[in-house]
Amino acid sequence: MPDWSRIEALPSPTLTELFDQDGDRLSRFSLDVAGLHFDFSKTHLTADAVVAFTALAEEAGLAKRRDALFAGEHVNVTEDRPVTHTEERGEGAPELVAAAKRCHERERALIDAIEGGAMGDVRHILHVGIGGSALGPDLLVDALGREEKRYDVAVCSNVDGVQLEDAFARFDPHATLLVVASKTFTTTETLLNAGSVLAWMTDHGVADPYGRVIALTAAPDKAVEWGVDETRVLPFNEGVGGRYSLWSSIGFPAALGLGWGAFEELLEGAAEMDRHFRLTALEKSAPALAAFADLYYTQVRHCETRAPFAYDVRLRLLPPYLQQLEMESNGKGTTLDGKPVGRPTAAITWGGVGTDAQHAVFQLLHQGTHLVPVEFIAVIEGGDTLGEEHHRQLLLNAFAQGAALMKGKASEDGARNYPGDRPSSTILLDQLTPRTLGALIAFYEHRVFVNGTLLGINSFDQFGVELGKEMAKAAAKGGGDFDPSTTDLIKRAGLD
Repeated sequence: MPDWSRIEALPSPTLTELFDQDGDRLSRFSLDVAGLHFDFSKTHLTADAVVAFTALAEEAGLAKRRDALFAGEHVNVTEDRPVTHTEERGEGAPELVAAAKRCHERERALIDAIEGGAMGDVRHILHVGIGGSALGPDLLVDALGREEKRYDVAVCSNVDGVQLEDAFARFDPHATLLVVASKTFTTTETLLNAGSVLAWMTDHGVADPYGRVIALTAAPDKAVEWGVDETRVLPFNEGVGGRYSLWSSIGFPAALGLGWGAFEELLEGAAEMDRHFRLTALEKSAPALAAFADLYYTQVRHCETRAPFAYDVRLRLLPPYLQQLEMESNGKGTTLDGKPVGRPTAAITWGGVGTDAQHAVFQLLHQGTHLVPVEFIAVIEGGDTLGEEHHRQLLLNAFAQGAALMKGKASEDGARNYPGDRPSSTILLDQLTPRTLGALIAFYEHRVFVNGTLLGINSFDQFGVELGKEMAKAAAKGGGDFDPSTTDLIKRAGLD
């Protein structure tokens, strides 16, 4: 087992002291990759800490496990299968890359057919999925689909029918394409939502609702059995996990809505980050340095949360996307060999958007009793056409918040005292493009992988989501062995 004692024994100088002691600190802890600038200098990482974490990574077999990931080995040990999302972007085992390429070619051919009128009038895309089958496509379309709207896209994940009805109010059922995204094609919420969309189409006189359905799944036979024509089923490899799946056919709404060229650029940006992670020494690796900082704060400073803030409205869905990626991947209590981890694993990920968050939660970040590592994500080139001042103020606010968290401000009036020495990192994109967004998301994926590997856990299963779903299914059938409180709630809601 890796020896964490050297990490736990690291000294804890203040951020101001670290800058005073090391004139090269900024260059030591900043780097540029794939159109992204990473600044980790306002974290408590030191050169000694990086050496200690690098030794820990060697003991944990990070290099070997990373190579196994890209070689298509069964690194998802609890489900006994490979992890193949990097192959979707062309990086990894040649046979798996070739299989992913064939799936992408099939996807592009269907998109070409739709654009050529093969499915009639298509102006709206109604994508139903849940978890990774919804969060990824939603993020892509929202972030990149503002300049040119080829199609109106709505992503519906919640089983609450209000969300579907919001889409129904906007869309013409005769011009709507229903996209059903489910890895197993058995997901209760998704199939219920899909059935309601078909009923909406039928009620409005659509002659062949199933003729307007596209299925995205790793279980194509199930989709055909459900009623989707085989020619409109877009498969992907079973080794692509849900929260890692936007690179596969799950990204279909983005590929159709943004254009295939944009989707290819997304994959290429991610592949550039893949190569950086695979080939770069850990002390110059953006995912590794970020993970080292994460682990320092959870293991040494005992921080229970971390908070990414997107200082760009186009990235407003990034914090909830990261919530699933980080907490579903590393929210585990058991090691790869089935033993208790015995130490904190994933921090609770929460966050928000730009200056809105400053006027809501930054009070706690600056003066509260919790130490929360903050991450600022911003874009140098703005997305608005209102002139420079809006974006200038946005960026200045992001940078000033990081400076204020670090420096603080002493006052004899406790209510006006800012302790300072509060860590932050900054990720600055040159522009928000498919390529830079692809690189950014891949960075977070590899960061999660490094965290999981050093903790000795499997970042690629998600059994923790199953129990509640199983109990809900039992309750829906009138069964279930519930406690008195839950039984009473079911009765009060008239569900018994």
